[in-house]
Amino acid sequence: MSPETRLETSQEKAPPLRIGNASGFYGDRFDAMREMLTGGPLDVLTGDYLAELTMLILGRDRQKDPGAGYARTFLRQLEECLGLAHERGVRIVVNAGGLNPAGLADSVRELAGRLGIPSRVAHVEGDDLTRLPHSRLRSSGGTPTPGLLAAHAYLGGFGIAACLRAGADIVVTGRVTDAALVSGPAAAHFGWRPDDHDRLAGAVVAGHVLECGTQATGGNYAHFTDHHRSTFLHPGFPLAELHEDGSSVITKHDGTGGVVDVGTVTAQLLYETGAARYPGPDVTARLDSVRLTEVGPDRVRIDGVRGEPPPPTLKVGLNRLGGFRNEVVFVLTGLEIEQKAALVQDQMEAALSEAKSRPAAMSWELARTDRANAPTEETASALLRLVVRDADPEVVGRALSGAAVELALASYPGFHVTAPPGKGSPYGVFEAAYVEQGAAPHTAVLSDGRRVRIDPPARTRALADPGEQPVLPEPLPDGRVRRVPLGRVAGARSGDKGGDANVGVWAPTHDAWRWLAHTLTVDRFRELLPETADLTVVRHVLPNLRALNFVVEGLLGEGVASQHRFDPQAKALGEWLRSRHLDIPEALL
Repeated sequence: MSPETRLETSQEKAPPLRIGNASGFYGDRFDAMREMLTGGPLDVLTGDYLAELTMLILGRDRQKDPGAGYARTFLRQLEECLGLAHERGVRIVVNAGGLNPAGLADSVRELAGRLGIPSRVAHVEGDDLTRLPHSRLRSSGGTPTPGLLAAHAYLGGFGIAACLRAGADIVVTGRVTDAALVSGPAAAHFGWRPDDHDRLAGAVVAGHVLECGTQATGGNYAHFTDHHRSTFLHPGFPLAELHEDGSSVITKHDGTGGVVDVGTVTAQLLYETGAARYPGPDVTARLDSVRLTEVGPDRVRIDGVRGEPPPPTLKVGLNRLGGFRNEVVFVLTGLEIEQKAALVQDQMEAALSEAKSRPAAMSWELARTDRANAPTEETASALLRLVVRDADPEVVGRALSGAAVELALASYPGFHVTAPPGKGSPYGVFEAAYVEQGAAPHTAVLSDGRRVRIDPPARTRALADPGEQPVLPEPLPDGRVRRVPLGRVAGARSGDKGGDANVGVWAPTHDAWRWLAHTLTVDRFRELLPETADLTVVRHVLPNLRALNFVVEGLLGEGVASQHRFDPQAKALGEWLRSRHLDIPEALL
């Protein structure tokens, strides 16, 4: 049976669907598409090219050129691989359409025609709400959004499903949820309906595991040292074998690098999530119901996933230009580091205050990278970073560079900077807004040009406090402890969602979970990560995964594009937590 026939058949016991991933972000490994097409059997190959920052970049591209706004890398990959996909009967589903899915679809048709490869190309649109009245586009804080560059709703998978059911070989979308790239093909293949919540939730969980590419096969994995270093030199991209009941097996092509085990899958499940209820436009997946089981080498089964009706609203990503920013990094070497920092800070503050206009925002950060009696000049040096922001590029450009350069012979001993500041650069702001489900005209534009409107879900359920409290395991009995890093007994992965950060922490064994669940409270988390002390921190408990998920509100300011902190996407926040010392039972070490 051909992939096309399988995708169009809604029989009760359809064969499993093998869905691979070849991109976790715009700029991911270029050769991944070829690797996935040649590495083993697949039915569908997906690619996730969009992130909050990517939408801002594409928005600025489209301002300069109305025909732009999509991920051009995908076209270059497809030029090399369209023939392979056609020969192997693999369908391709990507969100590389960005802000211009119709434009990308036209470019794919042109490419296929030039290569002489018959390809039915469809696209999904309706996510672009930039022209929606601003009174309906308010941030999650309830404020209007002046200077809006782009506003895009996160659509679900049924537009993709409609395209595939109508025979498309390639489907390109704009802003859909990352997991929709998997749940859409699964709905088409198995004939799922919008009220098949448990099945859809299972596919959403599988999609969330696949969406970030090699993070599911050992990339960025906390316990990478448990394996031989060569294992992670070139990790393979993941794939999921989806079943009609919504369960799946996460694996990778035979002979590829990396590892798929319960740990790598757990780490990705916790990435950029919040509460146990994981909401989406088609279904709310209950992450606290997920069961993971190793069923063979590099094979992890996901089952037991429960789903609920989706919320009555759609999330909308709002991107706008926030102003201009600049920075200068002063190098402080040797003795009296703090006194040197105080001197140059006072000098810069005075110079910028006397300038025509002081920057609206100034922040200083001293990184004590220096060591006493250091054997090299670099290891004897600390870094003092000044970041300025303002609506006027001149205020953060010429004024800053002038003030810094004029101190070259008039400040602390050993004065120098890593690089002289140049012109101010624009920065973006990401905010989340919400609109009613029907506000986005979700439309499947089929390969023959027909337009199919995707109705909003008939049943919805507001996300509310679940009321019930998860059952914690019995605490470990008292015993001897040793003060060592948390990472000796726990893994972690962290990431960003707008201005918030999340840190998922999991225990590899039941006894470690018994200790972790009772020890790593919100207060202890704040104590270990002092940068979070004055912020709202919410802890979510996921017993099936032996995991805790902490959401830190406001840590990232106005989102990654604003470059609010040293680690603007909180990618290493979990590793900082793992490096912190606390008293851990010797029985676990």
